[in-house]
Amino acid sequence: MTSPTTEPPKIKWSYMDHWRSQGPAGPIDQWQSRLAMTRFLRQVAAVGFDAIDTFDFRFWQILEQYGSVANYQEFVQEQGLERIVNTFHGVYYTPDRYAPEVPATHDTILEDFRVTMDRWSGIQLDNIIVMPGSRFFDEVGVSDDGLKHAAEVWGKVGQITQEYGVNLTCHHEFYGGIRTRAQIDAFYDYADPEFVKFFVDTAQHCIADVDPVDVYEAHHDRVTGFHFKDTRTKDVNEDYRLWPDAELSAVTTEKWFYEMGTAEGLVDFESFMRSVRDHGYTGWISVEHDKADKVGGDYSESTAIARWYAKNVLDGIYEEVAK
Repeated sequence: MTSPTTEPPKIKWSYMDHWRSQGPAGPIDQWQSRLAMTRFLRQVAAVGFDAIDTFDFRFWQILEQYGSVANYQEFVQEQGLERIVNTFHGVYYTPDRYAPEVPATHDTILEDFRVTMDRWSGIQLDNIIVMPGSRFFDEVGVSDDGLKHAAEVWGKVGQITQEYGVNLTCHHEFYGGIRTRAQIDAFYDYADPEFVKFFVDTAQHCIADVDPVDVYEAHHDRVTGFHFKDTRTKDVNEDYRLWPDAELSAVTTEKWFYEMGTAEGLVDFESFMRSVRDHGYTGWISVEHDKADKVGGDYSESTAIARWYAKNVLDGIYEEVAK
């Protein structure tokens, strides 16, 4: 008797590797040791995630602990996950040496990505994720010329990443220089759609008073991934301007981010998933829990709640026949 064939899922879930747990001497992250990493990866796999994302600044820890990026991915696979899907390019932006809006820094940015892509060439990534604009505190915001300069350099970076079969994709923080709906729309009008993609972070957009469903609808044809997380707060106090880190420096908001399925969440994930389905998106959706342990929170609990919500609510919506 021949068993029926099962079509592979059109949507898979990856976990962005923010994590912290209690060690003997206090909180540790998963990079503390191979044992800590094993526990992290197995917990993520146990609740049903298919893969992980990471930060590319972890490269040096990967070399120290595993010898190569390929070896680390093999270790990830041994714990029951498929692979590493995306990396987030975390860089300190400063207008004197590294700022997309400042043409004098573009040579540094381009050389940085030539080196970065070579470091990760041992595995096949889907996306390298960037903040497309610096942390910009000027009341006027990024000028139109600044948006053009940013679009230009990311187009050149995208040409470099595509040589490795990787998308260059842009993630807009609520405290970033390209944060408002008008700035986002203008930036993508200027940026080459072949080389500059869009990575939607549901909570970050919501905090900046940008409707994540609406902005996805407008730019869905260049979206290559998502960070699904929730928030209970919009930035109504211009906290985005706080130095050095608006996510930590705000005095009126103790915790910005929550898992999907949280009570009082502002992101309409059900509508978002219907839009994702109706636009025919297939591939990876990343769940992110940034600073989940604030105000008594717990990473493992948030991750289990989010995975339950993905499996029992969002997967069902995606599989519905669009009416």
